[in-house]
Amino acid sequence: MSSRILLEVAVATLADAQTAQAAGADRLELNAALELGGLTPSIGTVELVKAACRIPVIAMVRPRPGGFVYSSAERATMERDCDHLLAAGVAGVAFGFLSADRTIDVAATRAFVNRIGSGPECVFHRAFDLTPDPAVALATLIDLGVTRVLTSGQATAAPDGTTVIKRLVIQAANRTEILPGAGITPENVAQLIADTGVRQVHGSLSVVRSDPGQPVCPGEYRVTCAKRVAAARRAIDALL
Repeated sequence: MSSRILLEVAVATLADAQTAQAAGADRLELNAALELGGLTPSIGTVELVKAACRIPVIAMVRPRPGGFVYSSAERATMERDCDHLLAAGVAGVAFGFLSADRTIDVAATRAFVNRIGSGPECVFHRAFDLTPDPAVALATLIDLGVTRVLTSGQATAAPDGTTVIKRLVIQAANRTEILPGAGITPENVAQLIADTGVRQVHGSLSVVRSDPGQPVCPGEYRVTCAKRVAAARRAIDALL
């Protein structure tokens, strides 16, 4: 097993992806609309990122902002998007299905895992953090064959959820991967790893950029910051 602790960076554009890779990211989570928590990226973006980047790309499948209880029409859209993303060559898909009581929607999750198949990775995203009992939710996802769970430890930011994250790592016992995400910075990433024992972390490591050509709206948006990605990489590597 490699001793390297993996750094996954959430990105939304080709430029973000290239910046993250050059600055030391090991894996990308590709989205649209990161300011909304991440939505399904366009196939054009996926194709360009895949052509330009050598590191694995996980694509988000989320048809709208808001919660994670989906209608049959929304599930059909997610299935079609999943098929196209896999055909475009992504390494895996991030998704999340909840029932009305916020427990894991077992039937929808099982169907999606089966649709993705045995090769690509199945990542259950931070819908997990809304579940009423994280231990029960994790046991369910392990049984369903999910590759990885992205979680903040049910806190607003992962550094505040380290107690839960550590319990999840122990419970998972290498049967699935625990990926902390939300609020991770170059300044706190090393302590989070030390406190939880995780072998990978997830963050956007972005900064706000202003579009001066937008006269109506403020025109602000976030872009991946090479300095922040590189600083996080250095902080992680210093632990080894």
